[in-house]
Amino acid sequence: MKTASTTARAQPALPRELGHLRVAIAHEWLVKYAGSERCVFEMLAAFPGADLLTTVIDPSGLPAPLRRARPSLLQHIPGATRHHEWLLPLMPLSWRLRQPVDGVDLVISSSHACANAVRVAPGIPHLSYCHTPMRYAWHFESERERFPRPLQPAARVVMRWFRHWDRKTAGRVTRFVANSSAVATRIEQAFDRPAQVIFPPVRTEFFTPDGEREDFFLYVGRLVGYKRPDLVVDAFAGLPDQRLVVVGEGPLGRELKARATPNVTFLDEVDDERLRDLYRAARAFVYPVDEDFGIAMAEAQACGTPVIGRAAGGALDIVEPDVTGWLLEDHSVEALRNAVRRAAVERMDEAVIAQRAARFSSARFRKEVIDAAADCVRTGA
Repeated sequence: MKTASTTARAQPALPRELGHLRVAIAHEWLVKYAGSERCVFEMLAAFPGADLLTTVIDPSGLPAPLRRARPSLLQHIPGATRHHEWLLPLMPLSWRLRQPVDGVDLVISSSHACANAVRVAPGIPHLSYCHTPMRYAWHFESERERFPRPLQPAARVVMRWFRHWDRKTAGRVTRFVANSSAVATRIEQAFDRPAQVIFPPVRTEFFTPDGEREDFFLYVGRLVGYKRPDLVVDAFAGLPDQRLVVVGEGPLGRELKARATPNVTFLDEVDDERLRDLYRAARAFVYPVDEDFGIAMAEAQACGTPVIGRAAGGALDIVEPDVTGWLLEDHSVEALRNAVRRAAVERMDEAVIAQRAARFSSARFRKEVIDAAADCVRTGA
């Protein structure tokens, strides 16, 4: 859906006493360039000499800094990059079979599944940037479509074991950082651990307001169950005078296209420039999703576009009601239709919306990650 950007960025200086800090970064898998991979890209900008470890990697479509990641033994399994999620049961073992990370001052894991299992030599602190406790394990019913239907009963049993394993693995992490307030709450519920919040990086220098608004609404995201593209498409079926553009691909794509009304247009894939044009032109960004954070919402706001979001998850950090968008307490088709009707006639200040989005900048992310790393190394906690 998005192309990789390799634009050079100014790097904040490390604290003087950490000028030679040695860091290793562990990330789940590197098979596409999306939100969590952008976090790793910015971590490497903050710590340019860091080692990068992963389970499987597909270098095509990745920016150069990510292509140097060292994969695990799973890389040699045929089809590993195309069906990496099928290898989830093997991923904890693949991390444990590696040699403990040694010769560094800090290990940072970028985790939404198994990266917290990276082996760390005694005495080295482990900072986990947690995008969410593993959705596959903790919210299996919303994620089961990622597994082939015949494997879903077995996957449900395996994911029950994963919850126990995940809780135990979390005990080896020195400090947790969450990507949103909602994820910090999930970390506390799942692992009984506190977590500092550092919002993911948004390219606010690229996503900026410009041009004229048009009369269409926009949805951007993978066409999977928990992102609720079905709710959006069904809502616009009852709004024949309002246009919807859907950007994204996924297992629900064929079904949604078959039942969509003529006022809905699907774009499977767009590059960054086209995506920015769509953000800038849309009347509002429609995203009624209980998301971990929701970078697309913040990107839209950086372009001055208000967001119709769900009053849950990352939207609670991103959307300020009646200032930068609208939040749905009632997660229903009719509630979404009413919000779209409001957005069609109400106008919010684009400059204010974009200014509020500045708090999600990439430069701010790098600084806060450096500060968290420095404190973790200094205190060992």
